[in-house]
Amino acid sequence: MGILKYKKIKTWGLGLFSGLAFLFVLGCQPSSESSDAIKVGAIAGPEAELLFAAQKVALEEYDLNFEIVEFQDYVTPNTALADGALDANAYQHQPFLDESIAARGFAIESVANTFVYPIAFYSDKLKSIEDLPDGAKVGVPNDPSNRGRTLLLMEQAGLIELNPNSGLLADVRDVESNPKQLEIIELDAAMLARSMRDLDMAAINTTFASQLGLKAGVDGILVESAESPYVNLIVVRSDDVDEPWVGDLIKSYQSQAVIDKADELFKDQYVIGWSE
Repeated sequence: MGILKYKKIKTWGLGLFSGLAFLFVLGCQPSSESSDAIKVGAIAGPEAELLFAAQKVALEEYDLNFEIVEFQDYVTPNTALADGALDANAYQHQPFLDESIAARGFAIESVANTFVYPIAFYSDKLKSIEDLPDGAKVGVPNDPSNRGRTLLLMEQAGLIELNPNSGLLADVRDVESNPKQLEIIELDAAMLARSMRDLDMAAINTTFASQLGLKAGVDGILVESAESPYVNLIVVRSDDVDEPWVGDLIKSYQSQAVIDKADELFKDQYVIGWSE
């Protein structure tokens, strides 16, 4: 496809990390030493901090004891959940979950919504999307759901045109028009924030952007709208959906204490994904 410049960069060591991370990813931070505590996974940083707020509510209001396990990648938490190393996780949206299930056959499913975190493109070089030059290097996440999410955002901005049948999991092969001859570079989501100096702009999830002090509404040069279908989820194994602790976990997360923590961490860079 002559109209499209495309480069895919491998993330070495991810496979090994994915196999071991649920054992020693940044350590597990337990709420107590009780052996009956459930284990809930999250991406290290603000999303884990929201779980710590929920953890306190769970123990005080529902007598639910859960440990929090922090991860640095988006792949391992679903593997750990399906394998039984976790009982739940809270970090992903439905398109990502659907792709994981389709690819790996995981018997896991969503039980509740959490928050929408608008994805945005950031740049060290550009002040506005109008300044994006021809042939610019554009970084996008390499996982199918977030890659599709950012490509759709680029299409909405008129930068590219996608095959109308590509759907939410569009990839670079679906790009049918690329008038600026943009070089689309795929990287692991966690690496995009560290690679901004080598790119003209990069699509960075709120979790990683916030770790750099970046705010979508302030620093983003191209920002997803609040009407995004990419609301984050609480996910458990299918066999556990009706367990009493699942309902208590949901109520603990969908609490005012967690909303207050989200406001502290994200300011106006989040949207509540459930009916209050």
